[in-house]
Formats: sequence, structure tokens, C-alpha cells
Amino acid sequence: MASSDQQMRVTIFALLRLTFRVLICCFVLFFKLTELLQWYAATFRDPMMLQPPEWFKAFIYCEAFLQMPFFPIAVYAFLKGGCKWIRTPAIIYSTHVATTLFAILAHILFHDFSKSEHLGPQTQRERLILLSIYMPYLLIPLLILFTMLYNPYYNHVEKRKRK
Repeated sequence: MASSDQQMRVTIFALLRLTFRVLICCFVLFFKLTELLQWYAATFRDPMMLQPPEWFKAFIYCEAFLQMPFFPIAVYAFLKGGCKWIRTPAIIYSTHVATTLFAILAHILFHDFSKSEHLGPQTQRERLILLSIYMPYLLIPLLILFTMLYNPYYNHVEKRKRK
């Protein structure tokens, strides 16, 4: 009996120790990511990451609940190959992302950041640098869109036989 009781205590201790290690690692990771975000926002003068406008928050929710679930599906379809069914979801995804990016890029180019709580781009050069960081998020969806629209493999229309 004593050995069974002792084994239970050792098991509980080991599980608690493992749990605390995982929690500590998550805690450290959270602060490292927070530091990384602070560094990014200060270096590239991107106040939208620290104090996002309401419309930007809406885009973040769209990304979390619409775009993120699409990624594993798209990866599966493109890696497997031969999945023509990905055409319509990819067109919807790429059109949505490109549309949101136009608003973000316009905000970067034309917004008066002098009134922002966090430091934003002040010079044209700083705006262009920040713009260049967001630009791949426009170019890649446009590349996907043009591939889905103009690639003969995905754009092939099947002819139906007449009766």
C-alpha cells in the first residue's frame, strides 16, 4: 500500500512540475512576443499594431475567423494537387484579403499619425517602409487570384453533352 501511495505522490509531483514548466515557458514566450511587438512597432513606426483603429480590429477578426481556417485547407489542396475545388474558396480568400489591404495601405499613406498615441510614420520614406512591410499581404493574394482566374488548369470549363 505504501508503495502505491508513494507512486501516486511522485506521479502528481511530476505532473505538477511539468504543468508549471509549461506555464512558465508560455509566460516567458508571451513576454518575448510582447517585446517583439513593441520592437516592431517602434522600429517601423506601426501604431496600428499597438493601438488598432476599430476598422483594423474588424479586419483582425476576419483574419482570425475566416482566413486562418482557410490556410490548412489551401495548403492541403495545393500540396496534394489536382484539387480544382480550391478555385472558388481561393478566389473568395484572395479578393477579401486584397480588399482589406487597400484600406490598410491607404491608411498608411494618407492618415495623419501626428495625433496618434503611439509613434507613427512621419516622413514619406517612413510611410513607404511601412507600406513595403504590408505589400506582400497584397501581392500574394493577387497572385493567387490571377492564378485561379487565368491558369488554364483552374479555369477549365467542362463541356456538357447535349441529349
